[in-house]
Amino acid sequence: MSNSAATAVLTTAHLPDAIRAVRTLLGIADTSQAEVDFEALIRSPDVLTRVRHALPDLTWWAAADREHGSSEAGDDPADCLPIQVFDWSRPLDRAEPFIAALGPDPAAVRWDLDAWPAVPEAGLETISQKYAYLTLTVNSRDLYQDERTQDHTVHVHVRNQSADQIARVQWLADQVGGKFTGRVEWAPL
Repeated sequence: MSNSAATAVLTTAHLPDAIRAVRTLLGIADTSQAEVDFEALIRSPDVLTRVRHALPDLTWWAAADREHGSSEAGDDPADCLPIQVFDWSRPLDRAEPFIAALGPDPAAVRWDLDAWPAVPEAGLETISQKYAYLTLTVNSRDLYQDERTQDHTVHVHVRNQSADQIARVQWLADQVGGKFTGRVEWAPL
């Protein structure tokens, strides 16, 4: 198992701005076989209804623990609120409906990319699939939704904090009008 360095490149109170940044970064990345993963804490019946519309076969368990309800057991999530969502390997087109469904609930949406491409004019080589990720945290600034806020943060993942990797982060941040803040979280892959 290895880790990536998830670096915050844009934090905004306006979710449409964060989504625009994600779209820009997805336009740069190789996404030919990309997937998207979801993590969230869903607390309200209204949000649950909207999320289940976006992801009808949602993978979840009760926030208390799996013994108090789960999708695996066939339980009704509405009877188990709040629930934790850990849903993986979805098509890219599921991301924006999921994000729109969240309301005030915290979440992390991670795009598993095929690569960050080479940028010869910036001296950047290709970053392989193993370290090519993009995460949007909604109503939270951190990957694990521990720092809940009313804003949203775009994180790009790279291999480590070496000079060439930081150059990649700075270049990607420039593409979305953000900046490398120095805030890095280690993300297990």
